Amino acid sequence: MFKPKSTAAVLLPASLLLILALQSCQSKKVEIDNLRCEYMYNPIGIDAAAPRFTWNYKTISGHDFKQGSIRLLVSKSPDALSDKASGNVWRSEVVSTGESFITTDSGCRLEPSTTYYWKVIAWDKENKEEIISPIAQFETAFMQSSDWQAKWISDNEAIDNPRAPMLRKSFEANINKQIEKAGLYISAAGYYDVSINGKPVDTSVFLAPGYTHYNKRNLYNTYDVTSLLQSDKNAITCVLGNGFYNAFAPVATWSFEQARWRNRASMICELHITYTDNTKDVIVSDSTWKVSPSGPYMQNNIYSGDTYDANKEIDGWDKPVFNDSAWPQAKIMKAPSERLVAETEPVIRKVKDIQPISVKSFGDTVFVYDFGVNMTGVCQLKVEGEKDTRIELQYGELLKPDGRIEMRNLDIYYKPLPGLAFQTDVLILDGREHVFTPKFSYKGFQYVEVRSDRPVKLDKTNITALNFHSDLKKAGHFSCSNDLLNRIWEAANRSYLSNIMSIPTDCPQREKNGWTADAHITMDLGLLNFDGIRFYEKWIEDLIDNQTPEGRISGIIPSSGWGYDDWIGPVWDAAMFIVPMALYDYYGDKQSISRVYDTCQKYLAYLAAREDKDGCVTYGIGDWVPYKTQTPTEYTTSCYYYLDNLYMSRFADILGRDGSAYKEKADRLKQLINKKYFDSQKNIYANGSQTSLAVALYLGIVPDGLEQNVADNLYRIVKENNGYLDFGVLGSKTVLRMLSKYGYADMACQMASKEDEPSWGAWIKKGFNTMPETWTLSPEFRDASINHMFLGDINAWMYNVLAGINYDPDSPGFKHILIRPHFVEGLDWVKGEYNSVKGLIRSEWKREGSKVRLEVEIPINTTATIEVMDKKISVEGGKHTFKF
Repeated sequence: MFKPKSTAAVLLPASLLLILALQSCQSKKVEIDNLRCEYMYNPIGIDAAAPRFTWNYKTISGHDFKQGSIRLLVSKSPDALSDKASGNVWRSEVVSTGESFITTDSGCRLEPSTTYYWKVIAWDKENKEEIISPIAQFETAFMQSSDWQAKWISDNEAIDNPRAPMLRKSFEANINKQIEKAGLYISAAGYYDVSINGKPVDTSVFLAPGYTHYNKRNLYNTYDVTSLLQSDKNAITCVLGNGFYNAFAPVATWSFEQARWRNRASMICELHITYTDNTKDVIVSDSTWKVSPSGPYMQNNIYSGDTYDANKEIDGWDKPVFNDSAWPQAKIMKAPSERLVAETEPVIRKVKDIQPISVKSFGDTVFVYDFGVNMTGVCQLKVEGEKDTRIELQYGELLKPDGRIEMRNLDIYYKPLPGLAFQTDVLILDGREHVFTPKFSYKGFQYVEVRSDRPVKLDKTNITALNFHSDLKKAGHFSCSNDLLNRIWEAANRSYLSNIMSIPTDCPQREKNGWTADAHITMDLGLLNFDGIRFYEKWIEDLIDNQTPEGRISGIIPSSGWGYDDWIGPVWDAAMFIVPMALYDYYGDKQSISRVYDTCQKYLAYLAAREDKDGCVTYGIGDWVPYKTQTPTEYTTSCYYYLDNLYMSRFADILGRDGSAYKEKADRLKQLINKKYFDSQKNIYANGSQTSLAVALYLGIVPDGLEQNVADNLYRIVKENNGYLDFGVLGSKTVLRMLSKYGYADMACQMASKEDEPSWGAWIKKGFNTMPETWTLSPEFRDASINHMFLGDINAWMYNVLAGINYDPDSPGFKHILIRPHFVEGLDWVKGEYNSVKGLIRSEWKREGSKVRLEVEIPINTTATIEVMDKKISVEGGKHTFKF
């Protein structure tokens, strides 16, 4: 290209200008990027009959491509996609759409255990620019439960035998053929720890498969194990853990020992070996497998821990040459449920090893380790000692004044088995050095107290924390000039990840339960920081499985049968509406709404039968764990009953159904709430608490034209309280947001930045690095965990209000983006970014003298509205800079 020698203006001939223009146009290259099938990169083991395909666009030199139409091609080989018009499995029509999202239809019939390749072709709105994507791939698993040849198996022991089942199968691969590929499909009712030829199939995966209502649905995982097989003799071995499937009594408050699904831990698997000549061998679980009559896994319990006796190890049992002829055959078990489906939610995976920052010894039999952060996982202990030495590892969040572990805040619900303490792993030594890694439980902890019944030598090198949780990929980041807010943001994220363990839990230590309100209150926190659609889609299936024939759901999901009581109620149950709506708002994907629609419909019919004489429902929990002022629960329940019907009417609209009855019901409930709870003279709701006003504003209940009056009162009561919070979980979601929305963002930031009780900052100043359950802790530590996520929406508020990154509810999936930053007093700069389903969204602002410089990045093929200081500026994809 012609390049002038200086930056001075140069006059060029018209012909050269035309050449330069053409070259410039050609240099504006747009590429298709981030190709995903079922929101995964090149996944293996999917069983969706009509997979979803998504992609983004990336560009060089700032070109903003606008998609006009697309075509998807699917093939069994990449060569069949070399011609842009081909695709020997499925080729969509050319679809006119701006959506970078498409599904296959009934004409695309996918075969089980097959690798497919796909690409997308896109054209711009003028049909002038054509873009062809790279080729991506996906691999199917079993497309339906009937595809399985294997049987569920276990050992021959009674359900209450605490020893873990150990199973093995010896087999030979065809020595005359070369193995091209081997795939292992495996599930357990409980957990499995599976190896091939003595090597784990994946050393980073823990507590697989995911937890479900085991009598309704079981999940299986797929592994590529080609590298683990030998050309002749092989062995598959598996140890089974109880998890929530076979809880022993007495254990905990939630009656898992009485679960409708409870049975001896069992497993099912198939190993498919494909040779280069395209022939196949299939090794299945059946009665020819052998089971160990003994073993070192003495017991395992999800609430207490694992007990491992190294004296009972069976040398070489996981190797092909081991002689198991004296072992009994496996027992065929009844399938726990009729549905065996692929687990496509992120598995629980070890994300990091964490070394202790200190160790304090109390003689030579007690050692207390501090890992510096509260987390989830287990500890790996490397130790040598006298034969039969018993070593206990107890995990906790607090220390007593003398430096020993404090457990009073955790074990209040736990009813221990004889000889077993809460959150405690046990190792019994055999006189040799041993590396002990618990396999079938997890704990929430910052501290670990190691106790032995005989002297041992330990220091910081002997123990490592294995931090694991569901492997959600990072999607967002926030930072600002206020370090306290940054630390609150980090603490909320750490608590969130600690409670993402196949289900969204309330706390990772004492309960481990999927409380419904904890899930829906933290949806924005979760989805702004992590790519969570597959995680929540799985949990929505759990919610569907949880519903009773009359329409109820329980307060914890999954549930053994506990938690269907009236004291929990509609504010918690609203998860069935809020969670799928959030997935639609963030991803533009209506699959979850479609799946849960009938469940919601049945639930609302149940609530309609529970209405009082006013036509409302008023029972259940409300603003849980308030600091001082309790907002009336009948008021908050009425508000969320309104929200249920409002969202149901929206669900109907999204799915093309008739939702008029739900809309009419929502309108009647809104009128009833305003008639019963709104003082139109004083412009306050219920008892005038911070939560009561904020909830009415947040849910859109306030009569038109009076919103600012109610917001002014919210500001007044907060100011009269010297800027301190006085609310529980519902207020934590709504007060900061509504202050900010109606012109009081400075007050919201002041509240968010408080450092003394009650405040988020007070927790940080106390040294906590996760978020406690209550604003203050009692002297006896009997009322709170230190790792709850349900008061953490302040984290999402930072994205939405301080950085200003928001979805547009009228254009779901960030097709149109709302950037609404607030340049609040006390902050000099803010940086926020979010990797949306459409691509990276970035909003950064910084004070420069009397001005504020705002930099915004918007994904290609989207639009945005920048709303600052009563100004609205429309922009397209690309980078934009403003000064205000």
